[in-house]
Amino acid sequence: MLLSLGCQTMREGVIATIIFFIAGVLIVLAGAGIVPELWHLNHIVVFAGFILLLLAPIILVSTFLLSVLPKAKERMDKCEH
Repeated sequence: MLLSLGCQTMREGVIATIIFFIAGVLIVLAGAGIVPELWHLNHIVVFAGFILLLLAPIILVSTFLLSVLPKAKERMDKCEH
C-alpha cells in the first residue's frame, strides 16, 4: 500500500531527506567549483543539485502529512521510540 505509514517508513523518510539534502549541497558545490565549463556541464550539474535540494523538503513534508492522517496515530502508537 502506497500510503501506509509506520515506524520504518517514518525513519526512511527522514533518512532519505538527509541524504538528498547532503547530496544536493555537495553536487551544487561540485558543479560550481570543480566541474569544467565544457558544453555547460557545470550548469547541468548545479541544476541536478538544485533538484535534489528541492526534493528533500518535499519528502519531509509528505512524510509529515502522512503522519497526520486519521488512522496514522493508531499505527504510530505501536512504535518503540
